[in-house]
Amino acid sequence: MIRTQIQLTAEQSQALKELATEENISMAEIIRRAVDHWLQITRSVSMEERKRRAIAAVGQFRSGLSDVSEKHDEYLIEAYQHEHFC
Repeated sequence: MIRTQIQLTAEQSQALKELATEENISMAEIIRRAVDHWLQITRSVSMEERKRRAIAAVGQFRSGLSDVSEKHDEYLIEAYQHEHFC
């Protein structure tokens, strides 16, 4: 392994210490796992493919509502208040 130095906020450090204690693993192991996870996600689909998928999704879904462009904030708040988003 290669030793490296990083800087964390006080909140990040505290949260990692608590998680490490709960999981009975080191902070370094938590960080390695997080890096592995991030690398897997970002490498699995290229940015070009992400753009292509986003563009392909445009216009593919209908809400059935005629005022979404005017009341999008209200609808978003309502959606986040439903259980499946919590």
